[in-house]
Amino acid sequence: METRKVQQTGGSTFIISLPKQWAEKVGIKTGMRVSLLTQPDGKLVIDPILEGQALKTKKIDITDCEGNALERDIIAAYIYGYDRIEFTSKRILSEQKQIIRKVCYKLIGPEIIEESANCVVIQDLLNPSELPIKKGVHRMFLITSSMQEDAIRALRTVDHDLALDVSQRDDEVDRLYLMISKQFRSVLCGGRIPDSSETSIEEYHDFRMAASPLERIADHAQRIANVASKLETAVRADVMEEIEDLSNTYMELVKQAMDSLYNADTPLANKVIDGINSMRPRVKELNASILNLESHETMISLGMVVDSLSRIGDLGSNIAEVAINSSIRDK
Repeated sequence: METRKVQQTGGSTFIISLPKQWAEKVGIKTGMRVSLLTQPDGKLVIDPILEGQALKTKKIDITDCEGNALERDIIAAYIYGYDRIEFTSKRILSEQKQIIRKVCYKLIGPEIIEESANCVVIQDLLNPSELPIKKGVHRMFLITSSMQEDAIRALRTVDHDLALDVSQRDDEVDRLYLMISKQFRSVLCGGRIPDSSETSIEEYHDFRMAASPLERIADHAQRIANVASKLETAVRADVMEEIEDLSNTYMELVKQAMDSLYNADTPLANKVIDGINSMRPRVKELNASILNLESHETMISLGMVVDSLSRIGDLGSNIAEVAINSSIRDK
């Protein structure tokens, strides 16, 4: 920690000197410009503006690297914050190129910009300011809510096509989640906050924490859709009505948890947690109703659905807890 004495020049301008060691490390020289970013908590971030700054590049030799291992390496490099990833090998296999293309589709920003027999280059073309973290998390919530609503509709109507559509939408939620993870890691490593005038580093942490349960809620919506895709006959009307009502109640509580996060509303967050805890007897009653069904396969399938609904409630509680921890700063 270094300190600097604030001085006044010209009668109205305050100045401080920059640490020489830091200036040399980041390439600042006399006459260069720096940007000053004001944080919501009153801090001032000094960021060097370096013209022609090289892209953060990672080179990966993918010889004998295939399948899930290659996919995990690409995602890891993306989350780490590399702007440009170069894959090299004496001969890049067609299967490896297909994996690279598939992962690019699963991520927001990276595109293949060069491709040859022994080299494939992808580059992140996304400007982080185009999708700030608060908008990204809100987008995750909207997609997740629509997935859950349609998954229950597919279960009620035995609509296999709608169930497939729900499963495919999970990819979009995953893409947003990985992008948010990348943004947060970049901020932790000292990167520029895209929406620094509206979002502090602490808020970045809180919204990254909220993105995780949203991604898992989408997974449970996909799980329910998978059950719906395998049904051959409609669920008994009275049981289906209980499932639908339970789903609607849980998703309304998740919505309220998100509202409490965006509005720093602690009373609402506590209300959500209490509401979710009070749902446990209803879950037990629904499980008891399912056990009275004649088909063992239907009993197992609907038991999975109710388990996912219960877990969605728990994840809603997690978001409400994040909201409480976040709003304590304003008290």
